[in-house]
Amino acid sequence: MKITILTLFPEMFVPLYGSIVGRAVKEGKLQIETVNLRDYTEDKHKKCDDYPFGGGAGMVMTPQPIGSAIEAVDPEHKARRIYLSPKGKVFRQEHVFELASYEHIVMLCGHYEGVDQRAVDLFIDEELSIGDYVLTGGELPAMVVADCVSRYVDGVLSPESLVQESFSENLLEYPQYTRPVEYRGLGVPEVLRSGNHAEIDKWRREQSLKVTKAHRPDLLK
Repeated sequence: MKITILTLFPEMFVPLYGSIVGRAVKEGKLQIETVNLRDYTEDKHKKCDDYPFGGGAGMVMTPQPIGSAIEAVDPEHKARRIYLSPKGKVFRQEHVFELASYEHIVMLCGHYEGVDQRAVDLFIDEELSIGDYVLTGGELPAMVVADCVSRYVDGVLSPESLVQESFSENLLEYPQYTRPVEYRGLGVPEVLRSGNHAEIDKWRREQSLKVTKAHRPDLLK
């Protein structure tokens, strides 16, 4: 899979190349490229924003650099083109599975007061938001989406790691324990040390339901 991120601030994406995702990139299982929109502007001063028509605070990203950049990285429109925006659909696990099926994803990071609507209308397939709050730009949301989707690229994680985890069945994950058996007076549940896999599976299912009911009851509806 290839993930292309269009941004005015490519330096923000250094953390994305760490840990599991970074290892997958180094091993050639995943390709991530950050593209500086300023490289595609026709403005001699490398300007990519301007004042909004109709007045208002802040600046708006101009459509020309966005359109030129998208046409350069995805000339035949084979990629899924996404604009990270607080106006978009809330990003959920089902979106992760859907996006993981694409060979190429292009993500546009908005900034300032957003982007010219014509860039969205002409070049974007869908808008996504990572939550009901406003950030200074789309860079952090792009990293979230890239990290989530990367986990489902073949070879990035072992299949066992993806079988039972939060949201896999609309349930949150059960509590996890490791050594030592006792820590500050709290012990590991006996069932997890029993070796009885049927009872362990039953306990984990019960705990997932309990945790989901306590923290995200909306998932059970």
